[in-house]
Amino acid sequence: MTNASKVNLESLTGCSLFRDMDPGEIAILSTIFNERKMAEGTTVFLENMSGESLYLVQQGTVQISKMMAEGEEKTLVILGPEDVFGEMAVLDNAPRSATARVAEDARLLGIKKADFDALCDNHPKIALKLMRNIIRVFSQRIRENNDEYRKMILWASEKNT
Repeated sequence: MTNASKVNLESLTGCSLFRDMDPGEIAILSTIFNERKMAEGTTVFLENMSGESLYLVQQGTVQISKMMAEGEEKTLVILGPEDVFGEMAVLDNAPRSATARVAEDARLLGIKKADFDALCDNHPKIALKLMRNIIRVFSQRIRENNDEYRKMILWASEKNT
């Protein structure tokens, strides 16, 4: 695992990413998170680029958007403290499905795929809990945004006909 120092996760223990985890498990996770301070307007990642990290917003806000047409970008959601994004990057090697930009100066905590893979090898029970929580976050997001996804699919099918 690449991060030698611990990131303080105590203020985030209510976060859905840490659901059903005890303090010892959270302490182990704190060794693999990396902190990044990012200024408003900074791009965290771009749609279609290779994904390598999951992010947790500790402070500030992040805008998630998708290119809808030539030059037209649609905001999907604005995320704030304790929200998670880019979660699929630690589970697969697919390109990013959206763009993430800092909307308000932010402090982000990230887990790199390589560190997640090492967690799976070294602490499989904690990794399984984390993976379940990542899937819960992702599933909840799909349910909450089902109408928005439907509109995007209809828009895309109308464009292609």
